[in-house]
Amino acid sequence: MKPVLCFGEALIDFLQQDNIEQDKLTLPAFRQYPGGAPANTAVAVAKLGGDARFAGQVGRDSFGDFLEHSLKQYGVDTRLLARHPSAKTALAFVALDDSGDRSFSFYRDNSADVVFSIEQISDDWFSQQPLLHFCSNTLTNDNIATTTKHIVAQAKSKKSLVSFDVNLRHNLWQKGMADRSLVNSLVLKSDLVKFSKDELLYLADGKPKEYIALCLRHQCRLIVVTDGENDIHFHMNGHNGRISPPAFKAVDTTAGGDGFVGGMLFLLSQIEDPFEVLQDVNMMEVVFRFASCCGALAVSLPGAFPALPDKQTAIELYQKLGFDNHTLSTFVRGHTL
Repeated sequence: MKPVLCFGEALIDFLQQDNIEQDKLTLPAFRQYPGGAPANTAVAVAKLGGDARFAGQVGRDSFGDFLEHSLKQYGVDTRLLARHPSAKTALAFVALDDSGDRSFSFYRDNSADVVFSIEQISDDWFSQQPLLHFCSNTLTNDNIATTTKHIVAQAKSKKSLVSFDVNLRHNLWQKGMADRSLVNSLVLKSDLVKFSKDELLYLADGKPKEYIALCLRHQCRLIVVTDGENDIHFHMNGHNGRISPPAFKAVDTTAGGDGFVGGMLFLLSQIEDPFEVLQDVNMMEVVFRFASCCGALAVSLPGAFPALPDKQTAIELYQKLGFDNHTLSTFVRGHTL
């Protein structure tokens, strides 16, 4: 089993629960959940039984305490989680509509996660050749973008698989829109890239076919495009395909993509040479189907960490849908299918 190292933001999601009417006012009620896309992915891998590690920074405050405790509670290795002495833990307020879709308000100006520096990185991060996973929220200012690029370069030099969930949050960028050139420079250096359909169209500047071809001519070995409850499309090794995710009523979509990516990285981390699997369409279709079960289960409950499934629950849904047990067993050795 290879470690999965998730780098980036751990933050507090204040998730809207309901509204309270008081003295002519409608008062939204929010509940505190642990979150942050890379942290969610680390928890997803850990809950499935993988060796998950989280690298990032939170404040030396009660929110940072809560996040560190929550990561440890689910078995994530937090030795690379730093605690900044003065910068505060990032916060996000998440409002939900009737279909479970989200709108975000971030409180992240000079928060602990974005002041993480190159000096805090050591060579032993990649001594065990972990799979590296990151997202675009660590590209939103010059300091954290420089740090992220350095980490990706280190991973590539150690021949680690690099996974990039684009996960654009345009309101975190100074100009109100993500820097296409910067994000694309990291896309082209990653082995596995996941986009939502909207993210793909934005980064491709309206030319998705040409853009995907360009990515695959560079270092991308696998491109996955999700579209909510619609089909998941993938592009790899001269092959384009699609799978249909399980139909689930979305209660909260906060960790759906992170659950999906976590499912992929968990299975890939169980194989001695994950790069070899990225060249095998049949094996990757099993990975996508298992990952889609993880993502579907994650959106069926509120919050991120608590909503992510364990291995038994994910396998039960996979089997219920009649997918290929034999190939899955090559990934989940020691688990009775």
